[in-house]
Formats: sequence, structure tokens, C-alpha cells
Amino acid sequence: MVKGNQKRWFIFVLVAFFIYIFAAARPISEETILEPRWISSLESNHPIILNSTSAVEHGLLLPFSLGDRFGYVGDEGTYTINQSRSGYVSMSETHWAEYEAQPASIQVMNPWDETVLLIENTRGYPLFLDNHIYIVGSEQNSITAIGPRGEELWIHDFPAPVTCIDASGGFVLAGTLDGALELLNPSGRPVFPPFEPGGSRLTVILGCAISRDASRVAIVSGIDEQRFLVLEKTGDLYQVVYHEFLSNGFRRPVYINFVSNDSKVIYEREGGIGIYDISSRRSLKVDLNGEIVALDNSGEGNYLFVVTSQGPSQKSLITIRYPGIIVNEAPFLSERAFLTRRNTKLYLGSDSSIVSFELEKR
Repeated sequence: MVKGNQKRWFIFVLVAFFIYIFAAARPISEETILEPRWISSLESNHPIILNSTSAVEHGLLLPFSLGDRFGYVGDEGTYTINQSRSGYVSMSETHWAEYEAQPASIQVMNPWDETVLLIENTRGYPLFLDNHIYIVGSEQNSITAIGPRGEELWIHDFPAPVTCIDASGGFVLAGTLDGALELLNPSGRPVFPPFEPGGSRLTVILGCAISRDASRVAIVSGIDEQRFLVLEKTGDLYQVVYHEFLSNGFRRPVYINFVSNDSKVIYEREGGIGIYDISSRRSLKVDLNGEIVALDNSGEGNYLFVVTSQGPSQKSLITIRYPGIIVNEAPFLSERAFLTRRNTKLYLGSDSSIVSFELEKR
């Protein structure tokens, strides 16, 4: 009984914490607020409903990774998978796999914890992108596309280890340690010869992203100086339509993504983020304090959300209104953070729970 009371007290404090952080300072503009929907502890599978007026998307499952835990949570706050990792984990919205440092085989699972495929003699590591299954070679210098029965559809070898990868519409975009960018079509054939941005002392590709129709690609490349570039398809050719130096930048992989129905590119840069507008071909910088730990993968509805870290357990959820105005900053305590978004719903994870919000206009 005492243990049960302690658990209820813990949940009460957790709910009060999130309500204080997010509901007490809800307005993020004159018309839009973040309305808490539910909170779900990682220690149970009994979400607490905070607002039952929002429509639930049944069947929607979101992959999450928080510290040593990973799994899938539904739009109603219940988990189909919620477990501790014992090895390496690769996840997407449709597949996941846990594997060892040198796997002899890979068991591919779905979000309902059912076996989809067993891949034998893998000689690499699983990667799930764009509803497709790939194997990255053990030396990280090759990619193999896997078919629905585990067969090899195609293999592409790179001259150097792959440092970033993205996929859309069956196309695969990859950057390498030696500073080359390659785009492969659904058959695994190069769309254009390896593109080398150059212009830096070290020409590694640190981040790459591809639009949903594969008509544009964006990259962050180089160390001393770092560069942001956008390539656009004109006819059968891809040409650079935007270029910007980003000072010394980072010596690690960086966040970069197409958002807002592919109308913008969000990318990490020293001291904050860059927002590149496709239509105007202009970029602006939004200054942020701390290190970026999670970026909104949607960026729709005129808002972008970012989680930053100011210390080991000091996090902030930052709301940005386009073109690049910070309209709210909500601090919270957590060693780790998880952030994803589906349309008007925002999902934020901490060390102990995941909370869902609805973007509402009032």
C-alpha cells in the first residue's frame, strides 16, 4: 500500500511539474497555445489524460529513445514496446532491430514487437529509412538495400566511410569522410557524379538532407571553414543555388532537415540554428543558448520547436515562429530529452516520462 501511494505521489508531482512548466506559461502567440493532452510514465503503461478533447489518431505509433530505454508509444499514450536496450538499436516508424557490435544475423521487428524479417550473414548494421531496410557495411563504406524477403536488391560502395545519410522516395543521399556527396536512385545507381563542395581545410560532410520529391538536397560540410549548401534539380542536373560560410562550426555530425512541407531547411550552426527559405533563397540565424539536443522534424503551422541543453540536467523547450522569432522558452529538468511532432501534436520526452501537447488556436 505504501509503495502504491508513493507511485501515485510520484505521478502527481510529475504531472504538476509539466503543468507548471507548460500550462502556466501556455501562450506562444496571440492565437496559439500548447495544450497538454496526456503524460505517460516510462515505468508504467497507464497514461494520465490531461485533456480529452483532442482527437486521437489510432494506429499512430511513434518511436522513442531515452537513455537506455526505447520503444513505441501510441497517440493515446500507451506503449506497444517499452524496454531497456541490451545492445545497439536502430529504429524508424516502421521497423526496429537490436543487434551486437558484429552481428551474424539481424532480426527485424515491427512496432508491435513482431518479427518481420531475419537477415542472415549481414556483414554490417541495420538502417531503416523512408520505409526501406538498408545494411551499412561493417567498414561504413557500403550500403545494401534489402528487399521484403531479405534479398539484396543492390549494393553501392563508397570510396570512404559514410558520415551522414538520408532517404526519400527511394532515393538515398550520403556524404562521406573525404567530402563527397552522392545521390542514388531507387535502383542504387548514382544520379550524378560524386559532388565535392571543397572550400574547407577538412572537407568532411557533417550533415545531409533530401526533400520528399528528391528535387533538392542540403548539406553542411567542412571544417575550417564550415559551409551550408543547397542543390536544386534543373532538368537532369543538380546545381548549387545557395551557399553560405558558417565560420569554424562543429567537428561532429550536425542536425539538418527539410521542414514545413519542404519549404524550409533547418540546420545546426555555431551559436544556434539556420533557417533557409526555399522560395526566397535566403537564410537567417536564430541565436540559441546551449547545445541543441533535439529538433522539430515537422516545422509546420508557422512554428518550429527546439530542445536545447544548458548543462547535464538543464533543458529548455524553445518555440520559434517563422521567419525566426523566439516566442517562448520553457525550462525543464532532465538528463535526456526526446522530441517529435505529427501535424498539430507535439511529443516531448524526459528521463521518466513522455508528454503530449496539442497546438491550438484560441
